[in-house]
Amino acid sequence: MSKPKAKATQAHQTGIYKSDSVRDVAESLGITNLSETVASSLASDVEYRIHQVIEEASRFMRHARRTTITTSDVDQALRVLNIEPLYGHNPHNPPVFRRALPFPNAANVGPVYFVDDEEIDFDRVLREEKITLPKGVSWTAHWLAVEGVQPLIPENPPAIPKDVDQEITKSPPQANGAFPLTPPSESRSTVKKQQQQQQQLVKQVLSRELQLYYTRLTASLLPPTADSTKRTAALASLRNDAGLQALLPYLIRWVGEGVVTALKEGAQTEADGRSLEVLLDVVSAILENNTLFIEPYLHQLLPAILSTLLHSALPPSHATHLRTSAAQTLSRLLTQHSTTYPSLSPRIMKTLLVALISSDKSKGTREGAIRGLVGIGKEAVRKGLVEGGGVKVVGSECTPGETGPLVDSVMTALHVLHPASDMPESLDTTDDGDTATIGQLQDVLGKFFAEKLYGDKGWALGILGSIKQQS
Repeated sequence: MSKPKAKATQAHQTGIYKSDSVRDVAESLGITNLSETVASSLASDVEYRIHQVIEEASRFMRHARRTTITTSDVDQALRVLNIEPLYGHNPHNPPVFRRALPFPNAANVGPVYFVDDEEIDFDRVLREEKITLPKGVSWTAHWLAVEGVQPLIPENPPAIPKDVDQEITKSPPQANGAFPLTPPSESRSTVKKQQQQQQQLVKQVLSRELQLYYTRLTASLLPPTADSTKRTAALASLRNDAGLQALLPYLIRWVGEGVVTALKEGAQTEADGRSLEVLLDVVSAILENNTLFIEPYLHQLLPAILSTLLHSALPPSHATHLRTSAAQTLSRLLTQHSTTYPSLSPRIMKTLLVALISSDKSKGTREGAIRGLVGIGKEAVRKGLVEGGGVKVVGSECTPGETGPLVDSVMTALHVLHPASDMPESLDTTDDGDTATIGQLQDVLGKFFAEKLYGDKGWALGILGSIKQQS
């Protein structure tokens, strides 16, 4: 009989959550007549709910491999039990609870805990210096350079003065491949002034590897020797290697100086001819390298190409090959960049036409102009030789039966207008139709080159037909 009594005694024991707490909450809500039985039942239910929430929160704690329950664990437990979580509690900055001192008038009251709020001294806050919040992180875009020209905007460094620009242009490597030496030490005021100028400039410093590469590359190319192994390897490196953008202005300047040196000395020796061939191969290799951005340097490349193409005195054994190579290089340059610069082709066409039809030009210059037109294409040949009257000008300066590179270049241009027949048939002077064709040829091409087409009737009619079709 003692066992049931023990159970009854255990059932009347109260839990952690006291009924007094329930009665206090009821009084705060205006309920004053709450009985002891109802308060005990509510206290037991609240304690059960608290145990249930703590049990769920402890599971999240164990899964997180922690030994302390945080407010995030309690929030997750409330969500699992389909209860709206408590807001305003940060797990990374948990509140600090302090234990209140015991009440002398209520000795039987248990321990009381409260949140320790920080006391703020307003006088101290008002005396402190106010800290302005910085602006948020943002980004903006601006042009560093547009087609090689730096815009004058506040984000970019200031423009280079003319006197400083002249000093910098003297700093690239010389034609013989040697880099400028370090200048001697100067006075403190001069050095300080130079440092201030250097701080305003964005200078490009070549690495030691690129300097060594430039020296060995130029030494392998010029002067040309009988052993072409190094020269072939150097040109292959220019065609295929990436990472040469920093050397591009130095290489183009070296090519320009080499062409000027060879042509200034008359270009009548075999060594000058071979040097010009190598320099044209260098330009062609630079154009073939897809990793190089060459558009800002076109105005420096064109003089070297056109000077070789239109020079009047090239070595006789290299003249035809040099002009043909220069025309092919010019054609490649226009093919790659005429879309970006629409005015490039008309300007070069105008230069070639002036060299072709001017009365004071030599035969070598006219030959170069014709080969340049052939390299540009069929439309350039039609406008330059036929519409511009270049073929008549050349024919008037040739004697009957004359042959040579100039005549061969004109015949090559006529092949561009229309290819020759496989089985040529001569024009019959007794036939009225052929006589009319001969008259048209003389009107279009002049007497000298019209006679070159008498032996191929199909070729002559094809050239006249292509000219009428384009016009």
